[in-house]
Amino acid sequence: MPSFIEEVVMNIKSLGLPLAVATFLALAGCSTPTVVTLQNGTQYLTEDMPDTDTADGFYEFEDISGTKVRVRADEVATVRKED
Repeated sequence: MPSFIEEVVMNIKSLGLPLAVATFLALAGCSTPTVVTLQNGTQYLTEDMPDTDTADGFYEFEDISGTKVRVRADEVATVRKED
């Protein structure tokens, strides 16, 4: 017969995978697809809003293909949520 501690450890292990899956699904629903359009007409589709809090005045984001993009703020025409 397993001890109390062994039962607790087994319960934690059995909850680990479902908890990890639930966390992943919750985080996946939090993304805000965004379109970043530059002055020259180039458009980037991102999974989340770009980071605009850089000290040097650049927008930093990752496009949907996983490429990290960094552009000067004065090159950005619009940043909007995807329809």
